[in-house]
Amino acid sequence: MKVFGQVFQYGDNVDTDVIIPARYLNSFDGKELAKHAMVDIDPTFASKVQPGDMIVAGRNFGCGSSREHAPLCLKEAGISCIVAETFARIFYRNAINIGLPIMECPQAAKEITPGDKIEIDFDSGKIYNRSKGAEYEGQPFPEFMQKLIAAGGLVNYTNQKLKGHK
Repeated sequence: MKVFGQVFQYGDNVDTDVIIPARYLNSFDGKELAKHAMVDIDPTFASKVQPGDMIVAGRNFGCGSSREHAPLCLKEAGISCIVAETFARIFYRNAINIGLPIMECPQAAKEITPGDKIEIDFDSGKIYNRSKGAEYEGQPFPEFMQKLIAAGGLVNYTNQKLKGHK
């Protein structure tokens, strides 16, 4: 599986309260949440993000509360993958559970800049910066995690298994 998109870049310790502020958590509708994604750190994000775009960030992306609304609103906004130096553990798990691909790659997180166009190959773990001609070695997704993401998350994957799909 591969994704290609333009980069939005953020720094270290981007917490779930700026990914989706608590004042907007009166809805579980992903499309409604997406309208307010990143509003406290980047007020123009929701109006600029396009399907397939990606986020590149520093250390500890998704720290803070354990709300799964955070990865959900980014996925629904059109983000196809998040690359970071590191992720908060609960954000990492929530992202995979809802089918949002994420990848840790410190070198890519430090060298990719806003507006770069990148391609990610989840089978190999390679990240290609098509704007700069650079290549980075991320951690490839295990096959099981790729199946979860391809299914759209853990609930969809489980439902497919219960219905007998492979």
